[in-house]
Order: sequence, then structure tokens, then C-alpha cells
Amino acid sequence: MLPRHILACAAVLAIATPAAAQQAAPAPLTYADLVDLADGTPLVIKAQIRKQATVEPERARGLAPGHARLYIEARTSALISGTVPVGEELRYLVDVPLDAKGKPPKLKKQEVLLFARPVAGRPGEIQLVDSGAQLPYSPELETRLRPILTDLLAADAPPAVTGISDALAVEGTLVGESETQLFLDTANDGPVSVTIVRRPGQAPRWGVSWTEIVDQSARAPRAGTIAWYRLACSLPAELPGSANLSRDAGARALAARDYAFVIDQLGPCERTRN
Repeated sequence: MLPRHILACAAVLAIATPAAAQQAAPAPLTYADLVDLADGTPLVIKAQIRKQATVEPERARGLAPGHARLYIEARTSALISGTVPVGEELRYLVDVPLDAKGKPPKLKKQEVLLFARPVAGRPGEIQLVDSGAQLPYSPELETRLRPILTDLLAADAPPAVTGISDALAVEGTLVGESETQLFLDTANDGPVSVTIVRRPGQAPRWGVSWTEIVDQSARAPRAGTIAWYRLACSLPAELPGSANLSRDAGARALAARDYAFVIDQLGPCERTRN
């Protein structure tokens, strides 16, 4: 039996792990994986695990098969990013896969990166933002993560894209000349537009504007940036018919083709985390 104070903490922190969570075998994290973890997360902490105890299965609500839920006591090594203060001593729950012998791994003295939120009224206790939010620490991982955190916290950081409000294609006076504009919905209701321009004898050009100004000179975002992530990891695979404002069949087809061009140019949003 675990001590009562551990069970009490387990009851409070159990909501950190979704009931349907499944933890895949370790795989290299992609750029999108790291943004998924970092975006909107109040605390990113480097810590060293000092103690662990296994929560009894009957008390580990929503535990996935082949996993164990651990109560962890850790010591803060560094607050890499945070909007709230964090103490030296940390306590939290984490679900981990069992080893080949059906036993939980021994994590004592291991350094980890934690993506978490504080627990109101319980100093020193944190909740991981999801079931895969404890990562083995390495300097290489921190080096990849820090620019992402900086970009997410920038005053001009691109907002989260939630959908497509309107799309309109207009053909030009010359054969092969056209312009398509996509107006995107965002989490903060800020204006975002994508423009695709075609000129005779030239390759199509496209770009995104994150301001109220619809700018034909706007550029396409580079892969592995927050602007790229907002588009590649949020836009649907096909242009919704309800968003296509063009009435003419040819113009509607052009808008759909230009949208498909943008999706192809962005490339896939690759993830290794479930």
C-alpha cells in the first residue's frame, strides 16, 4: 500500500492523463510534436527524479494496458519556460510503459523535461499536460526546444488557425492569369489571409499575411517555423465547399486547385506522438 499522502495526490492529479491515452514506443520527436507540447503550456521544467512509487492499478483511473502510473518526487534543475513560479521540489503523476518483464522502469536520478501546469492550492504539485509530457532530457532536445518557446512567446507570434472562413478565386484578363485569396479563422479572431497568384509563363506564387493587409508580396512560411506549423498542422486536406465563395464553376475549381497547391507546398505535418 502506498502512503495516504501519495494516494491523495494521485486522486488530485489523475485528470492529467486522458482516459483513452496510449503511449507509443519511443520515436524521434518532430518539430510539430514539440510545438504540440509547448504551445500554451504554463511550465516547461528540467528536473531530476528523486523518488518513485507505483500507484495501485485499482486507483489508476484510465490507465492504458501495459502501463504503470507512477507517483514521482523530483527536484527542479531549471525552469526553462514558465508563467508561474515553481519550487525546488516537485510531485506529479506519469504513466509509463512496462518493461519486457512487466515491471515499471526505474527512473531514479534520471533527468527529464516536463510540460506541465501547476495544481491550484497545492504548492510543489504539478500536472503533466498529457500522458507523454515527460521526456528524457538531453542537451540536443533542449537546444531544439528553446527556439520554439521563444517563437511561441513572441509578441508577433502567428495565432492558432481554426479553419477557413472564405475562399475566392478571380480569373485575370490574360489566359492563365488568376488570383485566389483564402481568409482563415483564428483562435484570437485575428485576420489571416493566404494569396495564390498565377501569371502566364510563371510558376504560381503564394504567401500568407498575418495582418489586416492582404499583401500579394507576402511569402510562404519556411518549414519548421511556427507560421508553417499553424498552417500545415491545422488546415484541412481539402478546401471545404461551404467556404468557396466563387459562383462560377471554373472559378470554384480554380480556388480548389490553388488550395490543393498550398497544401502540397506546405507538406505533411509529421508527428510521432499519439
